[in-house]
Amino acid sequence: MSQCKLLLLAVLGIASLNINAQPYPNKPIKLIVGFAPGGAADYVARNISVPLGQALGQSIVIENKPGAGSSIAAEQVVKSAPDGYTILIASPSSISVNPALNPKLGYKPSDLQPISKITSSPVVIAVNPGTGINSVKELIAKAKQDPGALNYATSGNGSAPHLAAALFGQIADVKMTHIPFRGGSLAIQSVIAGDTQLTFGTPPSVLPMIQAGRLKGLAISAKERSPLAPGLPGMREAGLPDYAIEFWYGLFVPAGTPPAIVQKLFEATQEALKQSNVKASLAREGTDVSLSTSPAQFAKFLAEDEKFWVRLVKSAEVTVD
Repeated sequence: MSQCKLLLLAVLGIASLNINAQPYPNKPIKLIVGFAPGGAADYVARNISVPLGQALGQSIVIENKPGAGSSIAAEQVVKSAPDGYTILIASPSSISVNPALNPKLGYKPSDLQPISKITSSPVVIAVNPGTGINSVKELIAKAKQDPGALNYATSGNGSAPHLAAALFGQIADVKMTHIPFRGGSLAIQSVIAGDTQLTFGTPPSVLPMIQAGRLKGLAISAKERSPLAPGLPGMREAGLPDYAIEFWYGLFVPAGTPPAIVQKLFEATQEALKQSNVKASLAREGTDVSLSTSPAQFAKFLAEDEKFWVRLVKSAEVTVD
């Protein structure tokens, strides 16, 4: 082999080593969303992507992978390289509920490494204005009058809105029919069109439609009123004080991701979501910033939180596809 070729190979080898030696991250990062565009998970992802990318020094590319209660997205991340370049934004459905109830899933919770909880919020109970229902008490009365006749739309089987509705049915002692969709925005559109009558929807999906008069808001699923949803009563005021439920979103990477990368992602998440403009933008859509104090603390939270969701699914006899 000529000296020129040897020199060229040596130069290329050194260049390759330098690229590999560059500190994380040195290329764009994918943020996988398990629901269709326009829903709460998508909204939160798009609100945090720019500040998170700025904190990391790389662009964040959002990729929507709806289906199976966000399990398709979770499985994609689990099967990705544990190098910090594929992140999952997830709620209890894909982390706790689906793996516990569906043994056919291609992953288990331990296949995902928690980074941080990022947001929490109640769901909003809203109806098509044409139903004539104007309060939670009227909703319960109508559901009792004709069991199963009211159809409620959610972002999918096993989703937080689905489970919020299941808990409502238990506590209010009413029967309604669940109509699952592949995302929150699709569910909301079905209520607006009158194909379904109500939703237990995420605030980013529902509040703009309430403000536009296309949906009638009845209450939020928190005990008391909240500035996140001005004008809507909490459940104590609405007449169902024993009912309360909130859901969260968090960030995850594949198990086996190096601790230094997990820590860097955690610190970048803290930096991004503590920005006042990010908090304000999320609050306008009914979502609170709710950060973990460490990846370990988030993991501990998940272990306890899983018990609540799985217990609810079993007691309400919810099925998950």
